[in-house]
Order: sequence, then C-alpha cells, then structure tokens
Amino acid sequence: MPVPFEALLPWGIIATMFGVTGVGLYYTKHLGNEGKKTRWNRDLWDRVSRFSTPPPSAAVGNPNSL
Repeated sequence: MPVPFEALLPWGIIATMFGVTGVGLYYTKHLGNEGKKTRWNRDLWDRVSRFSTPPPSAAVGNPNSL
C-alpha cells in the first residue's frame, strides 16, 4: 500500500530546515572569523600571551615610558 505524499511533506520540511540551519551556521562562523577556517583549539601562543608580563618600558616610574 503506497504512502500518500502528504504524509512525507513534514519530513521533507524538517530535513530542509536542518540543511538550511547547517549552511547558515557554517557561513556565520566563516564570516565571523574573517573568511578563515574555524579554529577548534587555541595554540600555545594564545594561551601564553594572556598571562604574559608587560614590557619593561611600561613599568611605573620609568622615565623612558610613554
């Protein structure tokens, strides 16, 4: 016994919306990262640079600092 196509329309709509959402998320991430690939893990430079000390010229009391 064949299945009426009206019964399959909701499944087609759901599958289409999953595809549209996936493509939308891909382009949102792509544009948010200036067109480069999405970074999944930070490298050592990003982890270390957050805790680095300021350069010596930025010390308080240094007459050569800006």
